[in-house]
Order: sequence, then C-alpha cells, then structure tokens
Amino acid sequence: MAPSQASHVPSLDNLIKSFNSQSLEASIESLIFLLKRRQVKGDECAKATAHILRQVVAKSKWRDVDELLSRVQSVGSRLVRSAPLEPVIGNVVRRVLGLIRDEANEDRNADDIGSEAASDIQSLTPSTTPQPPRPRPTPIRPSPSVLSSGLTVSKSMFNLLSVKAPSESPVTGASTPLSQAQPASVHALRSEVMDGIEEILDEINQADDQIAGFSDIQIHPGDYVLAYQPSRTVERFLVKAASKRRFTVIIASLESPSPGSSELSYAALRKKLNAAGVNTINLASNGLMAYIPRVNKVIFSAKAVYQNGGLLVDSGSCVAAQAAREYLKPVIVLCPVYKFCPEDPSDEVSRGELGSPGSYVSYANGSAVDALDVENTVTDYIPPDLVDVYLTNL
Repeated sequence: MAPSQASHVPSLDNLIKSFNSQSLEASIESLIFLLKRRQVKGDECAKATAHILRQVVAKSKWRDVDELLSRVQSVGSRLVRSAPLEPVIGNVVRRVLGLIRDEANEDRNADDIGSEAASDIQSLTPSTTPQPPRPRPTPIRPSPSVLSSGLTVSKSMFNLLSVKAPSESPVTGASTPLSQAQPASVHALRSEVMDGIEEILDEINQADDQIAGFSDIQIHPGDYVLAYQPSRTVERFLVKAASKRRFTVIIASLESPSPGSSELSYAALRKKLNAAGVNTINLASNGLMAYIPRVNKVIFSAKAVYQNGGLLVDSGSCVAAQAAREYLKPVIVLCPVYKFCPEDPSDEVSRGELGSPGSYVSYANGSAVDALDVENTVTDYIPPDLVDVYLTNL
C-alpha cells in the first residue's frame, strides 16, 4: 500500500527518521514507493538502503545466521526490483550480506578455538605429562578489515570482491548456508552487524571528502577543467582544489535558465569557486566542441562503474567523453568504491534511461505533439575505452 502522503516528498533525513517511528514493513513499503517514483535516487539510494537494512537487522526476529541472511536477501531483492536502474542498491545489499557472513565466520572460529583450548586443559588435568596442543583450525575466510600484509583498511566493495566465494551469487550474494556457524549469542551478532552497517554509512558519507583530497594531484595551476553537469562529488572536488590552485572551470550542462530568470545553472558552485579566486565559464552542451580544444581535462562523476569498466552517467556525458577522446584530452571519473558493480551492464543500461520529454516539448500544441516522437534520455553508458582515470576514495 502506498503511503498516505503520496504528494509530499520527504527529505532523506526525514525519511530516515521516519524509519524509527514506523514498523519495519511500513518503512520498507515507504522506501519502495519512493524508489519506484524516482523520488529517492542517486547517492540517496545507498544511504536509504543501508539504513533500512540496519532496521531489518535490529527489528526483525531471527534465531540464527541463515534466517538473518534470508531476511536481508528478501528485503534487498524487493529494493533492487523497485529501482533496477540504481545499481548502488544491490551493491549495499551485497556489502551487508558479506558483513554478516564475515561476522558469523569470526564468531565460529572464535568458538572453535575456545573449545580446542578447553579440551587441551582437560587433557592436561589427569596426567602430569603435558601433551602437545592440537593444531588450531585456520579461518575459512580472512577478516575484511585485515589483509595478509597486516595493513588495516576499511570494509569496502573492493575488499569484498577480492574475497568473494566462488559459489556466491552475483545478484543476491547468496552462498552456502552458515547453519553450522551459529554464534553463541544472537544478541552479540546483531550488535556487531549493526556496528558494521554504521561503518558502511560512515564510508558513504565520507567518500566525497576523501575523493576531494586528491584534487590537488589531478588539477594543476592554470588548467582549464571541463566539468559536465557536476554532481555533489565533483563540486567538492573542485572547491577543494580551488583552495590550493588557481585554474578555470568550464561548467557544461543541458539545463538552461528558465524564461525571465537571470540565474545561471549551478550558481551556488560558481559563487564558491569565484570566492576562492577561480574563474568559471557557463556553457551550454551544444557549444561543447568549441571549448574542447582549450580544455586540459574533463571531469565528471559516475552513477556506477561496471565490471568491464563501463560507466553509467548523466545524459550528455558520453558526448563530452567522445569529444575529449577526439582531441586527446584526459577523462577523469570520480566514483566511490560503493558504486563499483561486480556485474556487466545490461542492454537496458546500454540503451539509457528515458525520462519525461515535457521540459523540451510543450503539450499545449496538440498537433505538434501528435506529429513528433520525442525521447528524453536521462542516463548514458560510456564504454571503458573512453575513460583515462578512475578516481575513488581509496
């Protein structure tokens, strides 16, 4: 059932707060409704998915690891089906499933080691001659926070992909049952998994700032940088670079000022860059080719990076990437690791998502509408050969 306030679009913060006051099923249905209407999209999908899965772990009733995995997979599949063109939802679900398995394996290994130590003590009690201790079992799966080199790293999609079991499903992350790996305390596992999801949320929230930390390496003094429809990630990247460099930013977009309005697109970004001493040029996408020979590099963000290296981006970014390739200009893509997908793009992704053409064609003239077939492409797919640098928070 759709939420009663269908016409009201809550902010992400208000939506997350409502999860605590609603029942679990009502929270899930509310998020699915907003995902279907595309009122929650982009980076908001990753945060909302992590929060709703945290509610699943906290509020749902489960007695062992298999029941918890089944519950998370069921809710995750419903979220993925409600927004099939938002790959970050599936990525976050895989992250949480991998987290649960890792915590269960750690608890099982700890219990095995404890039982081995107890048996060693009992074997030494009746006899005065000490017996050599039995070898301890080696963990089946390494901890996601410690690599073989001993370096501590954050739990990320990169690490999960590197240790994924061969039998794991690429869609739901399903693998062999862990009924033999039940922890001694369900409450302890619940707490550990919820803490792990909080770490995932912290990584999502900090990803843009971490990517921006590399801006002074990629942008040099005097550069002309083309930012095509800059997202929040690109905006923070440029503002961070402006605090250390003096360069020129060409902001290209499909949007144009509304009739009677003098405000240009991305006015807030222009104001921040100008205050830092960086010159900005507002450019319509149809004038892109005239400025490409002067540009030193092209920067935009991706909605997802697929296994083959291809990108899901905003509409028009593929034209900018092709123009940069013709003039041998480097293309830099900013993308956090939680947007990396362990699957190849589907045919639907390659064709691009279609949106409403109402902003380009007026329906007031009925005869013109009947004579035209207008398609408004919302997303594009960029093949990997058009990209030079993938810059992540790692």
